[in-house]
Amino acid sequence: MKRRDFLKGIAGLSALAVSPYSSNSYGASQEPQEAKPLPTDRQALVSLAGVSRGGSEEAFKAAVRESASEATDFSWLSKGDSLFIKPALNSGVPYPSTTSPLAIAAMVELLRDKGASRVIVGDMCGIEHVKLSPDGLTGSSRRLMEASGMAKAAQAAGAELHFFEEAGWDAFYEDPMASGAHWKRGLMMPRILKEVDHIILMPRCARHVLAGSTLGLKAAVGYWRTDTRLEYHRDAATFHEKTAESNTVETLLKKQRLILSAADKILTTFGPDDGYVHQPEIGLVIASESVVAHDMVSLAWLLENRRRIPAEKQDGFIDHSPLVASIANDWVVFKLGGLKAAIASDKLIKNDIKTVWDDRVLNHAYTIFGGTPKVAIQAANGMLSDALKKSLTGMIMV
Repeated sequence: MKRRDFLKGIAGLSALAVSPYSSNSYGASQEPQEAKPLPTDRQALVSLAGVSRGGSEEAFKAAVRESASEATDFSWLSKGDSLFIKPALNSGVPYPSTTSPLAIAAMVELLRDKGASRVIVGDMCGIEHVKLSPDGLTGSSRRLMEASGMAKAAQAAGAELHFFEEAGWDAFYEDPMASGAHWKRGLMMPRILKEVDHIILMPRCARHVLAGSTLGLKAAVGYWRTDTRLEYHRDAATFHEKTAESNTVETLLKKQRLILSAADKILTTFGPDDGYVHQPEIGLVIASESVVAHDMVSLAWLLENRRRIPAEKQDGFIDHSPLVASIANDWVVFKLGGLKAAIASDKLIKNDIKTVWDDRVLNHAYTIFGGTPKVAIQAANGMLSDALKKSLTGMIMV
């Protein structure tokens, strides 16, 4: 059973029970949130390239190249280097439920033009579709990447494909984080990351029924072996904090160079696999060397587009209910670790989001990454209006 079908079933049974918890305000926060963290003196550039709705594929790919080139000077890339591109491949559902194939192709071509000898694109899908255990494997991320259109686009552009589960249970290593994290141990990360010189993260801009949103910081989940994913979902009292902390493993701190999201289509409700897709007249490609700054702007863009949803397209009860989210998380724990783990799991407190400052993931990220960055939004082409730049800047000002 797919997660959405499961949630639709429990929604009808639980509506009366959860009515004291449900919100009448679209996107309202479900619990008191932290105050805005203190700003840091560190400035972080986020580049935005505009994309016209209905524009050509070449125009879209040009926007990806422009946004990436504005965000970084690629001085870290030497001729002959190898790179790993990490997309968001939670399922086989096409963009924007997963990363844009066109964006993947544009990035592969750009990296090859700049001298990369080897570009690898890979991920491992969610537990609904793929489960790796010491005893074997069910499902295939390769098949789902093919279904999404990503595989064909990546290979045509000159990339290799790699799927973590195909290498087996022992093809992971424990990657440590700084002391004080909410994790019980380091994260089990795929060994392929030890073989490459650089990592580029290519998430999407989307709603998430459990986490509130799924942007760059949340995309790290795709790296993890099943036992790490089990701890993440089972110990759900610190689900959001662990999301942020997972981006501080040594490998990502040393090798992750750029975060780029195509966001001309935005999955504005439910998520992560389906919901209402809004396509504004001018979409964005968002890029930054800072995952925190990237996510601040990406979340602002998600919230801006959630406000534009027609009333009849809002996902209502399922999109908002904290109880539905908690039960859904228990179901994920059951899929990952069985009935005993599900019974022992913490209650997930839904991180529903009205403003950028409501997000527990980002609020914790500010702390562990040294403060709230002073985000400087830079237009990467002539498609970004002054009004939109001003609106997004206002949403992320400390």
